[in-house]
Amino acid sequence: MTAVESRPAGVLDNSTAHRPFGARVKAFIALTKPRIIELLLITTIPVMFLAAQGVPDLWLVLFTCVGGYLSAGGANALNMYLDRDIDALMHRTEQRPLVTGMVSPREGLVFGLTLAVVSTLWFGLLVNWLSAALSLGALLFYVVGYTMLLKRRTSQNIVWGGIAGCMPVLIGWSAVTNEVGLAAIVLFLVIFFWTPPHYWPLSMKVREDYARVGVPMLPVIAANTVVARQIVAYSWVMVGVSLTLWPLGYVGWFYPLVAVVAGGWWLREAHALQSRAKAGVTGAKLKEMRLFHWSISYVSLLFVAVAVDPFLR
Repeated sequence: MTAVESRPAGVLDNSTAHRPFGARVKAFIALTKPRIIELLLITTIPVMFLAAQGVPDLWLVLFTCVGGYLSAGGANALNMYLDRDIDALMHRTEQRPLVTGMVSPREGLVFGLTLAVVSTLWFGLLVNWLSAALSLGALLFYVVGYTMLLKRRTSQNIVWGGIAGCMPVLIGWSAVTNEVGLAAIVLFLVIFFWTPPHYWPLSMKVREDYARVGVPMLPVIAANTVVARQIVAYSWVMVGVSLTLWPLGYVGWFYPLVAVVAGGWWLREAHALQSRAKAGVTGAKLKEMRLFHWSISYVSLLFVAVAVDPFLR
């Protein structure tokens, strides 16, 4: 029996005709996953400051942020449409709009496709067509590459699927320069190596959810010691890559200072998680979510430093 067949009858087919308007609006907003998009914008805006070596055109920043929200929102809506069967069986996703019936599957699909088209035209007409192409590429990679091809087939799903989450760095840079520079590629790689050790701790926390629906996240198929070792390895590479902006001459003294301090703290947390895993600690005492929460603070601090550094050189 597949995940779709095993869900409660009618869960995804509830009528939306008599839902309150305000609740429906909130449901469509929820389809875009606003909290995730906040992280994407945190990596987009500072890169625009670095590319401009100062304050970029503020209208351009606004247009880029709106386009980024529409594009990522469309990708997230299409992700929820495709994953609505397993979302109904996972505790952390069982209240999503397509599961509760607040939004019908057809509405979710049309909404996601509409945002994809509108965001591409928005970028092309108000920013530039390179940014439009990168935005569309990110959306297609997340929907097709990650959601449809990788997520349910390989434990490396979040590693390669995370490429879509790296694209806002390139989009922010290209919005200002109409090209993809070396500094943008470095920061792209920082996010690429950040994504697995950011997400795997959360996957460790909710591994039973993923196991229930047959999604082979690394913590589902591997022991905590293996996952923690992978987290440490990716963390060291991430911190190392983050420091290359300095010798390449793109930043002054402030960014590497923040990168060293924040990266050092990250490595401390990653090694502490590995030590607890090696000691056989399980449950709440594993404290895997400490690294997950710190990972959000880390990327925020690092990219704020990216934006501030040009003003202190």
